[in-house]
Amino acid sequence: MAGGPSQFESFDWKPALQAIDGKPFPESFTKGQQLAQLQNAELKGRGSFVGFKKHGAAGIEISDLFPHLAGQADRLCVIRSMQTEQINHDTAHAFMNTGSIIKGRPSMGSWLLYGLGSATDNLPGFIVLTSAGRHGQQPISARQWSSGVLPSRFQGIMFQSKGDAVHYIGSPPGVCQSTQRQVVEEVRRLNGLLAERQNDPEIATRIAQYEMAFRMQASVPELTDFSGETQETLDLYGVKEPGDGSFASNCLLARRLAERGVRMIQLYHRAWDHHGNLEPGMKEGAAAVDRPSAALIEDLARRGLLDDTLVLWGGEFGRTPMGQGTGRDHHILGFSVFLAGGGVKPGVTWGATDELGYRAVEDVVHVHDLHATMLALLGIDHHRLTTKFQGLDVRLTGIAGNVVKGIIA
Repeated sequence: MAGGPSQFESFDWKPALQAIDGKPFPESFTKGQQLAQLQNAELKGRGSFVGFKKHGAAGIEISDLFPHLAGQADRLCVIRSMQTEQINHDTAHAFMNTGSIIKGRPSMGSWLLYGLGSATDNLPGFIVLTSAGRHGQQPISARQWSSGVLPSRFQGIMFQSKGDAVHYIGSPPGVCQSTQRQVVEEVRRLNGLLAERQNDPEIATRIAQYEMAFRMQASVPELTDFSGETQETLDLYGVKEPGDGSFASNCLLARRLAERGVRMIQLYHRAWDHHGNLEPGMKEGAAAVDRPSAALIEDLARRGLLDDTLVLWGGEFGRTPMGQGTGRDHHILGFSVFLAGGGVKPGVTWGATDELGYRAVEDVVHVHDLHATMLALLGIDHHRLTTKFQGLDVRLTGIAGNVVKGIIA
């Protein structure tokens, strides 16, 4: 959810914040604290403009903007005590994706592909899809799915969300498959000769990528052909036109990718940077992602895939309990994400922020802790998933990170 969705209009209900709506925000909470654009401004509380209800057996409080996700409450593990270190978008994206703000660090998808390998030979093991709403379109850069210091064969591959998923997937006129196979074989032979003379891992990457590109000419058209999906499934996701660039279409494609063994599928929806127009922005963003997010969880479950597929929903940070014009500013001391499937406890909440939602105060989960826990759920000890770079062991969690054992089923 690129841009930082507001937890106060999604998963963290704060009645005490409603009571100070439009009134001065207590200085005791904010004195000496880092703010983004509200630094030195007059701070006033902003209550939620939307109601919350309890859902599921555990009575998880979820905003009325997300009725379909509320219907999945018994499958969700909502973490309300997230904290991060970066208060600006690009560095916060980098920190959430790579565990570092230093350029050249591998993204978590690259780490997973490096550590676990791919379960498919016909598609890339790490695929990225993007979509955008009308409000709060925060830019994202390709370094968010970079392989960094790992060999480039582990980097994420961005598929087009609209039109052909991959450019030039078809053969040019007059070129048959057997001719193309001969070209690939000859390139492989020449690259093999080069690899014998110099030790460069990028040569192996080139060989593998030529092979993958050849196989994708058959696998990608089949992948993106939704004609075999039932109308009930299309309606479940809210897909109006497959391949129309929407988040709904991307969620359905994500399920199809998971079925085919793609290790990491990352969806970005750029619609959450609400410094102003919070109400229309949140309504529009939630309307775009609520149904398909819930449908993805439901569809994975009914196909027997949810038990070994981990779903993470969240942004790079949250928003302030103080108003900023008609919106909210960036906030790093307390925000919400949720996990589903993949061995997490279903139908629970973890952690809490203070009564006004300013700071996580109970069972705090740092981004490094989230990464360590995700790796543990996937069978990896985060201390041992490393690569050597400039004489040091580089890892996703840096020198930090604790597994949050309380959310593991």
